[in-house]
This record gives sequence, C-alpha cells and structure tokens, in this order.
Amino acid sequence: MAQFDIPLVELREYQPEVREASGFDDFWARTLSDQPPVTATETPLENRLVTIDTFDITFTGFGGAPIKAWLHVPAGTTTPLPTVVRYRGHSESRGMPFDATFADAGYAQFVMDSRGQGWNKANLFGGTADLHTDAGTFGPPGPMTKGIASAETYYYRRLITDAVHMLQHATTHPLVNPDRIFVAGGSQGGFLAIAMAGLAPSLGITLAGALPDVPFMCNIRRGVELTDSGPYALVADFLKAAPHLEDQVWESLSHFDGVSFARRATSPAYFSVALADVVCPPSTVFPAYNAWGAEKDMEVYPYNNHEGGGDVQTWKQLGWLANH
Repeated sequence: MAQFDIPLVELREYQPEVREASGFDDFWARTLSDQPPVTATETPLENRLVTIDTFDITFTGFGGAPIKAWLHVPAGTTTPLPTVVRYRGHSESRGMPFDATFADAGYAQFVMDSRGQGWNKANLFGGTADLHTDAGTFGPPGPMTKGIASAETYYYRRLITDAVHMLQHATTHPLVNPDRIFVAGGSQGGFLAIAMAGLAPSLGITLAGALPDVPFMCNIRRGVELTDSGPYALVADFLKAAPHLEDQVWESLSHFDGVSFARRATSPAYFSVALADVVCPPSTVFPAYNAWGAEKDMEVYPYNNHEGGGDVQTWKQLGWLANH
C-alpha cells in the first residue's frame, strides 16, 4: 500500500482543531450516572485448552441490557493478576475462546462483545444484540450511523457505556489486581481503549496503561472527508441521503471523538499507527496521540494498511506491558 496522507514528520506535530461538544463532560457524567448498577454472572467454560481457564460472563451494559464477555486466566489461577481489558474492532464479536494471548502471558484477560456486531468473527457461544428502538432505522446497515442524528440515540453512546461497565466489573473481580489494569484494542477497540482512559479519572479508576492500535473514531470529520473505506464512508453515505441532517450529525459526533477522550487521559499509553491505513488514516490517529496528556509512545508501521503491526505489535505490547 502507498502512503497517501500527511508526511510523518508533520504528523508528529499535527494538532488540528477537533470539534468538541460544549457539554462533553456533562453528557458523559449524565450518561453514566443514569445507568442501573453493574451486575454480572459468570460460568466456567470448557475451552478445550489446558493452559487457560475461561469464564463466560454476562454483565449489564447501557440501560441494563445483557452484554457478553470472556474472562481468560492462566489455568488454576486463584489470586489477583495484572489485567488487560480488551475491546473488539468494528464488525467483530468477542469471538471463540482461543484468542487469549495476554492470559498466556500471565494476565487476566477480559474480551467484551460489541452489541449488534459480530458478522466478521466466528462465535459459537452467543453474542449481544442491540435492541434499542430509539436509534432510528434510516441510513446504511450496521452501527456506524445508527441513531447518528442525536448524541442521545447514537449507537456509540451505548457501546461506550457497555465498555465502561466492563471496566468497572473488572475492577471488582477477585482475580483482578485493580491497581494493574490495562485497556487495549485495535480499530474500534482502540477507540474504546482511548475512551476508557479518558473517562477513567472521572470514575475514580486509575488505569495502569492503554494500548490503542490503529484507533477508529479519532478526528472523525477528517476520516469521513478523506477515505472511502470502512465505516467512515457510511457517514458520507448517510449525509448524501440526508443533507438536511448534516449539522445535527456533526454536533452528535462531537460528543464521541477520541481526541476529546485522549485530552482527559492520565495513564501511560502505547499507540500504533499504519501509514498506509485507508480505514483509519494516520491523520486521524496522530491527533489523539498528540493530545494524550500523559506518558506515551507510538509504534509506526510505514507500509501497513489497517492490519497495523499485527503479531509484531502484539510482541511489542507484551514487552511494554512487562515494563509497566
């Protein structure tokens, strides 16, 4: 893939004006305070692995909806561990109970299902529907434009709240060391990791670190205007069909941009970016990284598309986690 975006030397200093809703903090404080208490059930799962124990979790997400997740721990674990809470990319479910690299490395590893998604990752154990009827039906299929004309009904209000509840459940779990919790994910999962890092201080949660890979939903407007690939293109499709809603759409999205969450982060971060990424272009990723308010590092993959660093990045993340 060819590099098509702003040169790297400029990206390292790139801090565009990213619109933030005037009531951003109040919106999220109200959203999260209006939720019912987080509760969860947990059932051991026969995962056909000898080195990992897996638990099938159902916890209460936005509006009390049941959300699925995995918890993987090294086999026989009985004491609290450093923990990675992992969020999935757009179109992915929590998947099969085999993707447990962080548990293999000695961590407790949560993997949250993304409500209403999962058409791009096999899962034989049940997923999570998004049954909210107030989100509207107009627009392309999939979650990107569901309820997008209002921050109150937008899909990502529910998904971010689910992610917060997953994190809150992790902080109280008996196999988790609450002082050593990391959040991680790629693409949409990277965005959720950024959002968790930005919201954690207001929730009284101190994260040990965040690992966002090729994150989505950062500098959103540039993503919509720059690329024809991936979920950003669905916003352009929506606006082509409903130009009368353009101002409402941008106002809604100003409550969800990863750059705004990054400004509020206080934990260390280890980002990655791919310079040939046509799904989450580097000029959408770097503004979140550059806005990050704490210790940070960025791994750059000059010739990679949205796969980012793949297994190479996982290898590097394991080293970063060990050092933190």
